Amino acid sequence: MGSIAATLVTFSMILAACGGNNAANNTNTANDGATKTNTEAGANNTGNAEASSEPVPVKVFTIQETGIDLPTNKFTAFVEDKFKMKINWELNPSDGAKEKRQISLASGDYPDAYMLPAYIDQFSQADVLKYGKQGVLMPLNDLIDQYAPNIKAALESDPEMKAFNTAPDGNIYGLVAYSQCFHCSYPNKMWLNTKWLDKLGLQMPKTTEDFKKVLEAFKTKDPNGNGKADEVPLSGSIEDFGVRVIPFLMNGFVYDDDRNYLNLNGGKVESAAIKPEWKEGLQYIKSLYDEKLIDPGAFTQNAEAFKKIGENADAQILGAGAGMHPAIFVNIDKGNKYSADYNPVPPLQGPHAQFATHDGGGVAPGAKFVITNKASKEAQIALIKLVDYMFTPEGQTNGASGMEGIDWEKAGPNDVALGEGVKAAFKPIPAKEGDAPHNAGWSGVAHFYMPKAYRDSFVSATDIYDASGYERRLYNATLLYQGKEPKELFPAWSVWIDPSETDEASMLQTNIKNYIEQNALQFITGNKDLNKDWDAYVKGLNDLKLDRYLEILQKAYDSSNK
Repeated sequence: MGSIAATLVTFSMILAACGGNNAANNTNTANDGATKTNTEAGANNTGNAEASSEPVPVKVFTIQETGIDLPTNKFTAFVEDKFKMKINWELNPSDGAKEKRQISLASGDYPDAYMLPAYIDQFSQADVLKYGKQGVLMPLNDLIDQYAPNIKAALESDPEMKAFNTAPDGNIYGLVAYSQCFHCSYPNKMWLNTKWLDKLGLQMPKTTEDFKKVLEAFKTKDPNGNGKADEVPLSGSIEDFGVRVIPFLMNGFVYDDDRNYLNLNGGKVESAAIKPEWKEGLQYIKSLYDEKLIDPGAFTQNAEAFKKIGENADAQILGAGAGMHPAIFVNIDKGNKYSADYNPVPPLQGPHAQFATHDGGGVAPGAKFVITNKASKEAQIALIKLVDYMFTPEGQTNGASGMEGIDWEKAGPNDVALGEGVKAAFKPIPAKEGDAPHNAGWSGVAHFYMPKAYRDSFVSATDIYDASGYERRLYNATLLYQGKEPKELFPAWSVWIDPSETDEASMLQTNIKNYIEQNALQFITGNKDLNKDWDAYVKGLNDLKLDRYLEILQKAYDSSNK
C-alpha cells in the first residue's frame, strides 16, 4: 500500500478520518425507531442459516491489513457466534490485491464471497456487470428482501446509495463501501503556511492573483529566517487524495474534477480540457512555474518525497501543500513541529470561477462485497445477515472501529460530536502507547454503511491541532469548500455505462485522460507552446475520439436520469 493510503488507513483506525471509523445513530427519531425495529426483525428472521446447530462454513476472499489477524479477531469470533457461521478466510496481501482477485475469479475455484477494503481493491462497475451477467455473482435482491431489513431500509431511504448499488438491469450484484466521508468529498484542498503569512504581514489569499503574490513573497522574503533561498513556495505529488496541484488552481478558471475532466452544461456532457478557460488556466499555472513558485517535483514525485519537503530536517521550507489533509505532507502526531502552521485556503476566485472539486462523498462505484454462485443457500443467508448487521450503527462500529469496551464506548453527556448540532453517540478509546494492536475489528473490510449523520455523531476533540481533534480540523476546513462545486456535476461515481460499451469507454477514458494530463504538464513546463501548439492539442483530443467518449457518457447519464 502506498504511504498516503497507509496514512489514511492509520487515521481511520484511531480517529474519525478517511477510513471511516465514525459512527452515529441519530439521523432522526423516525430513523432511530426504524433501525431498532429492523434490527429486531433481522434477528428474528432466522431462515435456513440458523436451522442447524452446526455453524455454516463460509469461505471469504479478503485483503490482509496491518495489525489485524482476521482468523483470531475478536469481531470475527463475535459474528461467528451471533450468526452461527464459521468463516474460512482466504487472506491476501495488499500488494497485487487486484491481480490476485482476478486470478481467483479466472481459476474457477473462487470462494463463496469477496469482502474487500475498498480503498485497497474492489470490483469495478465493469467487473460487477461482467461477472453478474455470467452468473458468477449472485443477485442480492431477494436475499436483501427476505433477510436484510437494515440494508433494505437504507436502499429505500437513500436514492444515491440505491444508484450506487443497482445495476442497469435492476439487480444488486454487490454492495459498495457507502462511507460519506465529508472531508473526502472535497479532496483538492490547499494548505498554506499561515505562520509565514503572519510573519510577512500578508492576508489569506482570496483570488488567484492574491495567491500568486503570497507565493512570490514566500520565495523572495526568507520567511523561515535562515538567510537562505531554500523556500519551496508550493508543492504536491502525483498520487491520489487531492495532492495534484493543478485542480485547485484550475478551479479559478473552469471546473476541474481531477478525474476525467468532464463538465455538465444544461444536461450535456462536455470536456473541460478543450475550453478556452482551460487554456487560460494553464497559462496562469505556467506563470507560477516560470517564476519557480511551483516545485517541479510536484509533477513527478511520490508521497514520500512530498513529505520530505514538508518535514525538512534543517528548516521549515514548505509554503503551501496540496492535499486532502495536511498529514499527507507533515506529521500530526504528538510533538510534531509544523502541523499547526498549515491552514486551509478557501477556493480562489479566478477570472471565470471559484470552484471546489467535489467527488460525490468519497464513495467509489463498484462493489466491495459480493456473493458468488459457489455459496450454498445457507452460506448466502449467513453472509447477508452478517452484512445487514453492519448496516446498524452498533454493527458498523464494532466491525470497523473495534468492539465496544475495547476500541470505543458510548458517548457521555459532556462529549462533543463532530457534526454541529448532532448528539454524540460513539467515543473512541485511544490506544495506549506501546499497546499491541487490539485486533478487535475488521477496519476497511467492515466498511459498509457510514452515512454522514453516522459519522458526524462520533466524538471528536475540540482542539483541532491535537491529533485527537484532527477530524474536526478537516471537517472545519471542508466547510470552506462545501457548496463551491458547480450546480451541475457529471456524476462519474454513480453512472453505469452500457455493458456493451464498457470496454470501449474504458479504453477511451484511459487514452484521453493520459493525453490531457501529459499535455497539461508539457504546456506548464514549456515543452509545448500554448499559443503555437494549442490547436494541435485540440485536434489530438478529437483524433482520440473525444466525441465518441462523450457520446457514451451522455447515453449513460441520460439513462440514469430517466
